[in-house]
Amino acid sequence: MKKRGVLVLSDKWKQLITQWDGINQQLLDLMNERARMAAEIVQEKNKQGISQAEPVGNQQLLKELATHSLANPEIKKEAPAERKLLVSRQHKSEDTVIQVNHTKIGGSSPIIVAGPCSIESRDQLLTVAAAMRNAGITVLRGGAYKPRTSPYDFQGLGEEGLQIMKEVADETGMVTISEIMSPMHIDTAARYIDIFQIGARNMHNFDLLKAVGQTQKPVLLKRGLSATLEEFVFAAEYLLSSGNNQVMLIERGIRTYEKWTRNTLDISAVPILKQETHLPVLVDVTHATGRKDIMLPCAKAALAAGADGIMVEVHPNPQVALSDAKQQLNLDEFHTFLQGLRDSGLYR
Repeated sequence: MKKRGVLVLSDKWKQLITQWDGINQQLLDLMNERARMAAEIVQEKNKQGISQAEPVGNQQLLKELATHSLANPEIKKEAPAERKLLVSRQHKSEDTVIQVNHTKIGGSSPIIVAGPCSIESRDQLLTVAAAMRNAGITVLRGGAYKPRTSPYDFQGLGEEGLQIMKEVADETGMVTISEIMSPMHIDTAARYIDIFQIGARNMHNFDLLKAVGQTQKPVLLKRGLSATLEEFVFAAEYLLSSGNNQVMLIERGIRTYEKWTRNTLDISAVPILKQETHLPVLVDVTHATGRKDIMLPCAKAALAAGADGIMVEVHPNPQVALSDAKQQLNLDEFHTFLQGLRDSGLYR
């Protein structure tokens, strides 16, 4: 109980703690005495030339006691049952395959997701989308709500950008992905796009995760800037536990002390996530590297590690882009990138 903000222990609580400490001390005294006797037994055995097995040591005894405790039905009732996560292979052994229109994400054939960092105009997005579609790409990305480090940077066109994406997608027949940043965006964005993206900065936005989880809209969840794989998996669990089974994961590099790349691509995340979860796993080579010159080998490595897809940013004229100008491929660079993947045999 509390008295004026100070925790006051009851007499019963104090008595139980005292008894607990006393039992602990008795156990320690008995273990020490047992170890002493075991040493005497070994000495006497050696004197007599007896080949009898050594007495069971304390470590082995503790293991036997633990086994006995787990078999005790009274103790088992008190022990919390280990929960099988909905995202785990233990819960679902087969791969989850998400189908949006005529595009399948997951399974045996990797996909490419491409498009500009930010939707800037209809002409800009249509130029990219048409080039993507002609190259056989069916999934178009583009940002309408842009979380930026500086409040003075371009924040996206909002609903106007989503409207543009819908018009372009209808014209080109592409599946669309765009980021939402708040539960307030859900109803609006759902009218225009096919797949919600939850960005790295919002991986720990649990209200957003639960709200998107209550929709039936496919969702692409990005790994947080410094998130462990366990934290990443639990963020996905928020989505599934709220009712949404159409979840994809995307590794986009993590923040380390390295300065030669924008982030550090954790390529080991791909096979680990594929092993531990049944969800599709993609890799964003643009944000993971921030360098056009190494995006192709990193994409090859991702596909070789088992990734279900690659995300890359493409802009008609990156020099004038309103966000992430240096890391976006122009159309010629993208075609070279795509051909490199095809030549490797990792992507068809």
